[in-house]
Amino acid sequence: MARQAAAPSTAPSWGLSIVIRLLRQMGWLVSLAVKGPGGRVGLFFFFCVFLLNIVSIQINLKLIAWNAAFFDALQKLDAGEAARQVGVFFLIIGSSATVFLVASYLRKIVQIRWRTALTSASLDRWLSNKSYWHLAGDSRIDNPDQRIADDCRIFIDKFTQEGLDVAGNIIALFSYVTLLWTLSTFPLAFVFAGMSIEIPRYMVWAAPIYVAIGSLIAHLLGRPLKRLSFEQQKREADFRFSLARMREAYDEVALAGGEAAERRHFEGRFGRIIDNWRRLIGRELILGFFVRPYMSTVLRIPLFLALPAFLAGKLTLGGLMQIANAFSNVVTTLSWFIFSYKDLAELAATTSRLSNFLQIAEEQAGRRSTFEHVREAGDALTLREVVVRNPEGRPLLHLPDLRIKRGECIWLSGVSGAGKSTLLKTIAGLWPHGEGRIATPIDTPFFLPQKPYLPLDDLAAAAVYPHDPHDFPPGWIENVLAKVGLAHRLTTIRVGMESGTAEKPQGLSGGEMQRLMIARLLAIRPNWAFLDEPTSALDAQAERDLFALIREMLPLTTFVVVAHREPAGLGPLRRVDLAPHSQDADGPSPAMSLKTA
Repeated sequence: MARQAAAPSTAPSWGLSIVIRLLRQMGWLVSLAVKGPGGRVGLFFFFCVFLLNIVSIQINLKLIAWNAAFFDALQKLDAGEAARQVGVFFLIIGSSATVFLVASYLRKIVQIRWRTALTSASLDRWLSNKSYWHLAGDSRIDNPDQRIADDCRIFIDKFTQEGLDVAGNIIALFSYVTLLWTLSTFPLAFVFAGMSIEIPRYMVWAAPIYVAIGSLIAHLLGRPLKRLSFEQQKREADFRFSLARMREAYDEVALAGGEAAERRHFEGRFGRIIDNWRRLIGRELILGFFVRPYMSTVLRIPLFLALPAFLAGKLTLGGLMQIANAFSNVVTTLSWFIFSYKDLAELAATTSRLSNFLQIAEEQAGRRSTFEHVREAGDALTLREVVVRNPEGRPLLHLPDLRIKRGECIWLSGVSGAGKSTLLKTIAGLWPHGEGRIATPIDTPFFLPQKPYLPLDDLAAAAVYPHDPHDFPPGWIENVLAKVGLAHRLTTIRVGMESGTAEKPQGLSGGEMQRLMIARLLAIRPNWAFLDEPTSALDAQAERDLFALIREMLPLTTFVVVAHREPAGLGPLRRVDLAPHSQDADGPSPAMSLKTA
């Protein structure tokens, strides 16, 4: 589980240029979701939800009109009309509930389809051209697992909700303002400083002024939420990572008696979560002291504003309730920014994190190696004037000319730190630092690193990774595992392959894991194999037996083996020794000497 050193993070602010950039980033992320598998179907459902929201607005307009009819009937003491309006009310509420539930269901379909597509696009960019490997050294990105697992979900959930709200509120605002304009035919007249002042249709102008003042106050009070939300997500991910990392080192921690140290580490990370959480909820409390009263007054303020007209006899009771509801709907629609401030802050932070991650992943995927890597249809691996450097540019290795023929067995030796493992990464095309020409055969090579990877799957899948165990003939995997000395695991594999509960490989000892990697080599049967300390956890006799088995089953395979001791059992070897021999201004420059064993 890879994680990078976390770079200092800054949450997005609400400056105009930042807002424009966020909108562009949102558009790009949505385009990835729409273009992915099932994305266009999701777009169709998104449009359906939008239409249902318009229907909901029309139903709400009917409810506003109902207020006038119902309360006028009450004022006239018309029992028959009041009873009929009760029936109309339940019909309107039933229609509203139906539309809401259908729209909610379709929105969730959109969310899962777009999340699937966006997750797929994120995985494509993370895994493309070994981008994940290069990102491991990029300090601009931390917790890529959180970006893919959490940020894709949060972005889609928040965007579909807030995006539909924005579109719906624009239409709703036009509808409600039109209605309020129609109803607000009376002016507000008063005397100020000896002057008679009259404001026509004052209810229409009061609504945006009321909301503008409220929005400004909400923004000033809630502005720190963006940064705090951004930081909270990061600290939560750091804590999860630390817990998952210990899961990979149970033996090491147990043998070292490191429980107390790990607990201090966990409590330290969790303490950082609590510290930021306290600041977050404190800021939410401050914002809530304004937002909660604001929400509570939305239905009362219009009554107070329209009361002079009602008392002057210009409005009936029904008209008062109708205009109050129309005003409240205008204010509620305009107040979307206030009510959604916290969600918008989270959406902005998530958009920034996810888009930056995907853009940097694309950048790393398109990164060109400074080596000249070519694939040739020949029968040899050739390195010409290859200089391997560290990330700072200092030379580690210089190989003027190395040619490995098909079928050879090469022992790559040298002192610790000479660059043996780095050379294998260079041949694999991973290491980007250096220059020179590397010509490899067109055959797919097999690389076995010092720390073998065990997938979260059963033993059979681990034995043939990255291939599908079902692609191998029946009994083939069991036979190979038996040959490398893992016969005692065969019963659990047979039962597990039939029931889906096969034994997980994580419980293997160090020696058993290396035997499993040898089994993987024998099962895949590559033409070219590069092995980095493949038997370091085995005794000399077990090593000799396994190398003899490899040579017997793969007589035509070319082997390049990194080892501190001679890999006995492989047969005739050519030794390539990497030995530092000089020091210059650029630092040590190991030279290569060839010895035939």
